[in-house]
Amino acid sequence: MRRIAKLCLVSGFFVASPFLFTPIISHAEKSETLQLLGLFGDIFDRIRTDYVEEVKDSDLVESAINGMLTSLDPHSAYMNEKSFKEMQVQTKGEFGGLGIEVTMENGLVRVITPIDDTPAFKAGVKAGDYVSYINDTQVMGLTLSEAVEKMRGPVDSKVKLTILREDMTEPLELTITRAVIKIKSARVRAEGNDIAYIRLTQFTEQTTDLMREEFEKVKKEMPNMRGVVLDLRNNPGGLLEQSVSVSDAFLKQGEVVSTRERSPEKTKRFNAKEGNELVPENVPVVVLINNGSASASEIVSGALQDHKRAVILGTKSFGKGSVQTVIPIPEHGAIKLTTARYYTPSGNSIQNKGITPDIEVQPAKIEPIKGSDKTRSEAQLRRRLENLQDKKDKEKKANGEKLEKSNPESSNQPENGTKENEAKENGTKDGKNGNGTNGESLLKKVDAESAEDFQLQRAFDLIRGIDVYNKVKSEK
Repeated sequence: MRRIAKLCLVSGFFVASPFLFTPIISHAEKSETLQLLGLFGDIFDRIRTDYVEEVKDSDLVESAINGMLTSLDPHSAYMNEKSFKEMQVQTKGEFGGLGIEVTMENGLVRVITPIDDTPAFKAGVKAGDYVSYINDTQVMGLTLSEAVEKMRGPVDSKVKLTILREDMTEPLELTITRAVIKIKSARVRAEGNDIAYIRLTQFTEQTTDLMREEFEKVKKEMPNMRGVVLDLRNNPGGLLEQSVSVSDAFLKQGEVVSTRERSPEKTKRFNAKEGNELVPENVPVVVLINNGSASASEIVSGALQDHKRAVILGTKSFGKGSVQTVIPIPEHGAIKLTTARYYTPSGNSIQNKGITPDIEVQPAKIEPIKGSDKTRSEAQLRRRLENLQDKKDKEKKANGEKLEKSNPESSNQPENGTKENEAKENGTKDGKNGNGTNGESLLKKVDAESAEDFQLQRAFDLIRGIDVYNKVKSEK
């Protein structure tokens, strides 16, 4: 019996898996299969002899194989030797191209997500965009592999994409310069001095180790960590084993995900290892997802949601609940075949459904309401009662200032002091008590983009709210 070594993958990336055995075929089925293969041979021969132009046999066979696979589902496909090698390089976290994860839908290339800090991301490509033309070549009629091949090219060369976007009435043309895509799949930073922000862009071979390494560094800067925000937005997925190990970093024990093939007895279960958690169990976690969060991202968010280890915030995820297997074909590349569905610990399949967030927060932009500073309050009313405590505080402050002026050690300071000096001492811009840390305001520690990120700010607010609630609860 023939054995074929195979590799499992999630959203375009592979991991080691058991062997695939050729099924036993009955005599009747074998006879019918031979007849159908004879039909294929007749059509193949007719094309070779009668088609208006000469076609290479290899091109015909590759197209036939790809046609079989792409007719099954959007994720099954044939990869020639070049494409297979590029996919293997991609899983290691560095490859050439535009920096977008794509699938084929309705005859067009659909963007699952642009990868952070890549040419496509910087050019404004968004999750959900459809590519209708590549360098004025119509995408309709091309296979996914052919379309991807056209988008790839030499570093520093340009490619023009015609984009169809739901909220736009006219097509959008973007000219993007190709580059070597180096992906740092995990980034961790401190938000203020109390929240750890973890951003995962993909699940490559390096993701878990990189996340753990960077988190330990940030953790040392925050002895009183109030919570963790795990950002999986626009993360298209990756290695199945990495989604399990990332989940393991947050879970004490229990199932992370199960995969089920056609045969019920081929169900596999992946569990968290006790004592392997990176984030302490008492530290609250908020996971951010959106419609660009697919596959391995949905495994992580589904596991943490089912185990009630995290609050899921954002919008519904992509809904890719299938596992692909890369089967190498010696000297001919490989085929990528959908071989299983995966299920969350509670037994739910998210195929075509996605992960529904616990708290739905749509992307938004915060703007001050005009005239809001003109609203009236008690303090603006005539003949209002004075706040006696406020009066005492002012007296104490006045006495403190007199004492400071009479102190010889402060003789090198300006006589009256300034708001600017107060600001430098307090680590704030206006001298008021704020979120400044180590002489910097909070906004200086947050990327400019993050400062305007409504969903991310709501995640930070939620962490702080949970922390306050837990403290009040413990004091009762």
